[in-house]
Amino acid sequence: MSAAAHTGHSNPPYYFVPSPSSYPVLASVGLFFVILGAGQWINGATWGAWSLAGGLLMWALVLTAWFRAAINESESGLYSDRIDVSFRWSMSWFIFSEVMFFGAFFGALFWTRLYAVPSLGSLENAVLWPDFKAIWPSVQAGATASPAGIVEPFQTMGPWPLPTINTALLLTSGVTLTIAHHALLAGHRAKTIAFMWATVLLGVVFLFVQGYEYSHAYQDLNLRLDSGIYGSTFFMLTGFHGFHVFVGMLMLLFITIRLHKGHFTPERHFGFEGAAWYWHFVDVVWLGLYIIVYWF
Repeated sequence: MSAAAHTGHSNPPYYFVPSPSSYPVLASVGLFFVILGAGQWINGATWGAWSLAGGLLMWALVLTAWFRAAINESESGLYSDRIDVSFRWSMSWFIFSEVMFFGAFFGALFWTRLYAVPSLGSLENAVLWPDFKAIWPSVQAGATASPAGIVEPFQTMGPWPLPTINTALLLTSGVTLTIAHHALLAGHRAKTIAFMWATVLLGVVFLFVQGYEYSHAYQDLNLRLDSGIYGSTFFMLTGFHGFHVFVGMLMLLFITIRLHKGHFTPERHFGFEGAAWYWHFVDVVWLGLYIIVYWF
């Protein structure tokens, strides 16, 4: 959804309003079956997996058609400066909502570490759980927020080497993306495309490294989602971030494909900028995770 206008209308409308569309309703229906299927599958219903898969397929097909329609509108010259401003505000509010999303998870982590665990280890609870140790984190059962001792012993995930490697990958991707942006502004399309492919590749490598990190956590460290509050917050924060990396990588991939097709100009390229904003946001969140989750 760039605001580019390469062909078509030389004088776009002041504010383009698309005709009524079934895409929002169809996308909502697909998302409904995704949520329904996921909930039922987790609770043991085998048909939930089929509902989840069908909903994802429907959702992907609808969004593909919807985005294609928006790209055609943009490339036909229907989007004016007012539409460009709307896109910028929309992306800004979307990223703000993502800040609040991760803010809630970081808040849960801080609340657990600074209040919940110390409270469980206070004198008031010493009679109920005399052997409980209010330590964060711990490799022994009963020393996290599990006074009943039901958490199996596990090892924590340190910053070296995998998280540090992933940090280097994401920081490098931010540099290659910035170089691509400046190349686009200068009208160097070949250079832009080359550095965009480098950025996409770095995102893919990040996901593979994180997948290997999770395998290492489960198999070698016995660190699982059910490893007390440490395990749940670790996988919640890093897992959702990994999902955002995947979404951002897809954004950059499709922007790169559009660059191959000749879309975007140095003057009109908000589709590129919006994806870049999102990717830089993902980088910043990872830096917070790297410091707070892996070091502290």
